[in-house]
Amino acid sequence: MFERIRAGDMLSLDEAAALMAVNVSMVVSWASCGKCVGLVLDGTIKVPSWQFDPAIWPAIKSTAAALGATDGWQLLGFLETSTPALDRLTPRSALEQGVHVSRVLDVAFAEAHR
Repeated sequence: MFERIRAGDMLSLDEAAALMAVNVSMVVSWASCGKCVGLVLDGTIKVPSWQFDPAIWPAIKSTAAALGATDGWQLLGFLETSTPALDRLTPRSALEQGVHVSRVLDVAFAEAHR
């Protein structure tokens, strides 16, 4: 966990807010409801920068809903774990490569109900 939250693709709340042209409280709100992946460790919240990519951003909230989870670590784990259901791609990579979000949501729903 410590390594992941310190990875180069992680943004502070201030950086994420500036990137999305919103205030920090909006990013915190998004993270708390599953609209964005927010990782909490030792009272610090960090967010992966890649989630704001136009190919991924619209899918984050619906993926969280399909998983039945708003916890950032759980959502991140799903998005960054390869799966046979997506030809061994991670859901994140599948979205980046143009796989339709409905396939990713089907996998998330199946994951939540196994």
